Amino acid sequence: MKPILLWALLLCAVVAQSQSITGKIVTQKNTPLEDVYVFNKNSNTHTHTDIQGNFTLNGNTEGDMLYISHLGYKNAIIPVTAESFTEKITITLQETSVSLGQIVITPQVNALNQMADVDLETDPVKSSQEILRKVPGLIIGQHAGGGKAEQIFLRGFDIDHGTDISLSVDGMPVNMVSHAHGQGYSDLHFLIPETIENIEFGKGPYYAEQGDFTTAGYVDFKTKDRLENSSISVEYGDFSSFRTVGMFKVLETEKSNAYIAASLNTFDGPYESPQNFNRYNVMGKFNFQLPGDQHVSVSASHLQSKWDASGQIPQRAVDAGLIDRFGSIDDTEGGNTSRTNLILNHTKILSPTQKLKSTAYVTHYDFELYSNFTFFLEDPINADQIMQQEDRNLFGFKTAYTEKMEANTFDFEYTAGGGVRYDDVNDVQLSRTKNRDELLERLAFGNVDQINAFGFVNTEFDFGDFKINPALRLDYFKFDYENFLTETYDNKSESNLFASPKLNFVYSPTRQLQLFAKTGIGFHSNDSRVVTANSGEDILPAAYGADLGAIYKVTDNLIVNTALWTLFLDQEFVYVGDAAIVEPSGKTRRMGVDFGLRYEATDWMYLFGDVNYTYARSTEAPEGEDYIPLAPDLTSTGGIAFDNIGDFSGGLNYRYIKDRPANEDNSIVAEGYFVTDFNINYTYKNLVFGVIIENLFDTEWNETQFATESRLFNEVEPVEEIHFTPGTPFFIRGKVTVNF
Repeated sequence: MKPILLWALLLCAVVAQSQSITGKIVTQKNTPLEDVYVFNKNSNTHTHTDIQGNFTLNGNTEGDMLYISHLGYKNAIIPVTAESFTEKITITLQETSVSLGQIVITPQVNALNQMADVDLETDPVKSSQEILRKVPGLIIGQHAGGGKAEQIFLRGFDIDHGTDISLSVDGMPVNMVSHAHGQGYSDLHFLIPETIENIEFGKGPYYAEQGDFTTAGYVDFKTKDRLENSSISVEYGDFSSFRTVGMFKVLETEKSNAYIAASLNTFDGPYESPQNFNRYNVMGKFNFQLPGDQHVSVSASHLQSKWDASGQIPQRAVDAGLIDRFGSIDDTEGGNTSRTNLILNHTKILSPTQKLKSTAYVTHYDFELYSNFTFFLEDPINADQIMQQEDRNLFGFKTAYTEKMEANTFDFEYTAGGGVRYDDVNDVQLSRTKNRDELLERLAFGNVDQINAFGFVNTEFDFGDFKINPALRLDYFKFDYENFLTETYDNKSESNLFASPKLNFVYSPTRQLQLFAKTGIGFHSNDSRVVTANSGEDILPAAYGADLGAIYKVTDNLIVNTALWTLFLDQEFVYVGDAAIVEPSGKTRRMGVDFGLRYEATDWMYLFGDVNYTYARSTEAPEGEDYIPLAPDLTSTGGIAFDNIGDFSGGLNYRYIKDRPANEDNSIVAEGYFVTDFNINYTYKNLVFGVIIENLFDTEWNETQFATESRLFNEVEPVEEIHFTPGTPFFIRGKVTVNF
């Protein structure tokens, strides 16, 4: 009987160890919390809550301790009792300041995104230009009066306005295909910075849900679902800068909430010819629960903006004293743009292991831009001003089904989804103009219709400390271009199919260390006008990437990350200033290293920094003539943020970019810069007083630069050299915010 008794005891022990716990995690306001990390340190099992705050954790025994962690909330330790196995437990987390200590390193947690969220909370965005700077390693520049989309630099790319990075807001794409100014053009100015909840990003082409333009990486901004309080703020400062923002709670019930936000910006800039810039934004969001574990979010936004610009000026004109750094050759540049968006997000929890998430969006977009890059090179009488214009309707949806399954040796999760995007671009044109009011000649004029239908499957095999992530994406494109400049009806069409496989590995031997290896193929699409003119050649040039890296939580207060990476492109797109177009320039390769550090020195001081090095070359050009124009090889961003020093908070930030080649043989160099910004805030009851200083040390720097061939009105022969937009000098403004 003794062997039988022994086996019975062992069986009881196994049963005891395999018991599961179900629970729900909520805030102090009884609001469910999604993606809360639940970890049993004894059994080394873990899980995350779903959108309703629910979780199920297996492999528990009485006497174990559950560790609960979520950014912005105090960590909790919950003992496992006998009642934990028979009743659904409810855990209430208390809000607190975000900290690195709340980040837990596991194969299931994207620690880099959580680090960016800590950056965002610790050092909030202070202007629309700063939105993209919150992505580690990303640098931006503005070169057309504040209304044009920023120029983007990431991983050795001069991405121009979005050719090699995919941007989205609440699931809606920002990049514009076959845009009047440039492929992938991404204007984020419709997004009010104060409404941003968190930033999700990834570098490289390794993500099945991300498609077109995801070569250097992607960034998805999520706006807040609710406001803690209403507020009004007013800023005023140098160069006639004025900004006011209102954030208003209009509904707050147990199952629904809504808010409205609006902002107005004006700015003349430091230029001799005022920018006369103004931008108006309004945004509203409504969230509500439906029966059957359904959550619906509806948001609407509108941007209206217009501006004048002094343009990119030639260095020789400044050196000769014809103009100063803030002067202009043609001060009739500028433009106006508007964008209206409607986004619907729907999530339905089908079961504790099944979820359906869908997004639908509609956008109407207008764009008109006047530029003069070459001055009198082409037309010595009327000058070389051009107009780029379009009127666009954008429609799309995406839906994804996720299911989690448990096996004896591993857990399995997959997400299968698909969708479609349709761009209806009317009267897209490039025309020669004079003084922004006289049309001289249309160089390109027509309608673009572009369809992108896609499907993807993302799978994750979870072995506890080790995760394998194979994935596949399939994209179908149809390009139509109706040319208005031909004498007879001329409508050409091309189509293509592209498969993007991915394979990623993540290993976390401890809760302090994560190792990862990522591989994948991505692509950026070409302009419909180019595709149809070239009979379908080079429609979807591929990008082949690989990353090898680590994230190490040295202590609760210190996290470092690093990655070695490489990326090969079948075709590089390079901006051509004198024609205001983007043209293909052959195959390229990039190799680099990323390094980042986040450190909470005290409970009131937070330090952060990122250093990025890239070796970028063309593979089809001879040595010495294989530089990629404007591709930065060394960049760095970082700073110090402080909070809870009595009633004071603030920060000191820097951004650095090294000298870089402006043309293929490096005979023309774009000068680097090191610029420092500072801000300080004082809180008194419900009032916040702030001072923001950009370019604290009044550095003379060039924000954007191009190697351009141009001719001035008094020159016989053209000259190719650096043309630049000067960076803003010392710029101070004050801010007052009232919360209610």
